[in-house]
Amino acid sequence: MAENNKQPTKLEDLLGDVARQEDADKIDQVAIIGAGVMGRGIAQSVASSGIEVMILEKNNEHIESAKEQLKKNMEIEIGRWAMTSSDMKSILSRITWTLEFDKIKYADIIIEAVDESFQLKRMIFKKLDEIAKPETILISNTSTLSLTQIAEITSRKDKIIGMHFLHPVPKIPLVELVRALETSDETVHKIKSFAAKIGKTPIEVYEYPGYVTTRTIVPFMNEAMHILLEGVASAKDIDTAMKLGYNMNIGPLEMADMMGLDEVLSWMTHLWRDLGEPRYRPCPILRKLVRDRKLGKKSGQGFYKYDENGKIIS
Repeated sequence: MAENNKQPTKLEDLLGDVARQEDADKIDQVAIIGAGVMGRGIAQSVASSGIEVMILEKNNEHIESAKEQLKKNMEIEIGRWAMTSSDMKSILSRITWTLEFDKIKYADIIIEAVDESFQLKRMIFKKLDEIAKPETILISNTSTLSLTQIAEITSRKDKIIGMHFLHPVPKIPLVELVRALETSDETVHKIKSFAAKIGKTPIEVYEYPGYVTTRTIVPFMNEAMHILLEGVASAKDIDTAMKLGYNMNIGPLEMADMMGLDEVLSWMTHLWRDLGEPRYRPCPILRKLVRDRKLGKKSGQGFYKYDENGKIIS
C-alpha cells in the first residue's frame, strides 16, 4: 500500500518549510487605534522590537498631545538611565501617525486600544473587517468586554483575539492572550510569537469578565480604598504596609493612580454589573475622585498629588 507521507524528505524541503512558516509569521507593520495611555505604551513596545507602527487617532489635537506625552515619558526614562537618546530616536522613527482608516489597511496586525465602550469597539471592528487584508489579525486590548460579541460583527471570527497589556506597557513583561469563542489555534500561535518578539510573556486565558489580572487586582485596590474611606490609615501608610509587608513594588492606591482612576472605576463597574459580586462594587471614594476629575497621575491628583514628572509630592 502506498504511504501518503507529506513530511519533507530532504534538507532542502525542510528548509523550505521553515522559510514558509517564517514568512507566515512575519510581521512588518502593526497598526494601533487610539493613542491614549495604553495605545502609546503598546506602540513604544512594538517599535522597540524593530517593527514599524502606525497609530490612528481621531484628530490632530490628540495626535500632537500623544506625541508630546510619548516623548516626555521616554525622556523621563533617559533621565533614569533606563534608555538612551539613540533608543528614543530609533523608536520614534518607527512610529507614524494618521487620521485615516485607509492608511492602516495594509497592516499585518491591528490593535484596538480605545476606551472600554462596547459599541465603539464593535463599530471599529466592523470597519477594520471591511478594509483590512483577509489575513490580518484584529486584536482588542479590552480588559472586561466580550471578545466573542465584538467578533460577531466581523467575517473573520477566527482571527479575532485579545491582548490585555498591563500599564505601564513598556515595563510590564506580561500580556494576557484572550481567546474568543472562534479564535483559531493558528491565530493564537502567531500572536504568541508576536508577544515574544515584543518582549512579553504571554499567558493564554479564555474569555471571562476580567480574565486573570483584572479580576485579581480590582478587589485588592477596592479594599484598600475602603480602608482609607473608613479612616483606618492614610493612603501612604496603607501603601507602605502592603509594600513592606508583602514585598510589593507599589501599593494598591498608588497603583490605582498610575492606572487612571477613571479606568479603574470602569473595570469595577463592568465586573460589578457582569458578575454581581460585592467585592467588585466601586468604593464611594473612587466615585467621588472620578467625579471631581481627580484621575490619578495623569491629571496630577488622585489618592496622591503629583508633580509634572509624575512624582508623588504629597
